[in-house]
Amino acid sequence: MDKEKQDFIKCKRIAIVGVSRTNSKFGNATYRELKTRGLQVVPVHSEMVEFDGDPCYKNIQDITPSVEGVFINISPPGVIAVLEDAIKAKVNKIWLQQGSESEEAIKFGKENGLSIASNGCILMYAEPVSSFHAFHRWIWKLIKKY
Repeated sequence: MDKEKQDFIKCKRIAIVGVSRTNSKFGNATYRELKTRGLQVVPVHSEMVEFDGDPCYKNIQDITPSVEGVFINISPPGVIAVLEDAIKAKVNKIWLQQGSESEEAIKFGKENGLSIASNGCILMYAEPVSSFHAFHRWIWKLIKKY
């Protein structure tokens, strides 16, 4: 596992950018799953006031107390704005979920001193890993991608 992923999964309080009103979205599933694993997760959505009964913040800078990391699960065109928000909030640990990644975003993040974890599903790394994600992690270890 690379250093960026190791550093990110040590975070105990994480902003989740990508929660949605559409229940089937992966950001929602990630929020709920990480919460059941004991992490403090904070939903971020520009138009929602609450998510699953928790206060939802419009941007990372507004979160109090602040977070240690930002999990991003939105389409690539919106990622740079989220990275800029993280920089302003002085949060440098970022996880770009598969599907949110772009060369432009990774380059921007690294040029601005962010630790960017990418190329992997957070649910394969954040302990405890179970079910499908444990099997997926085992496969990745076999093929040397983990």
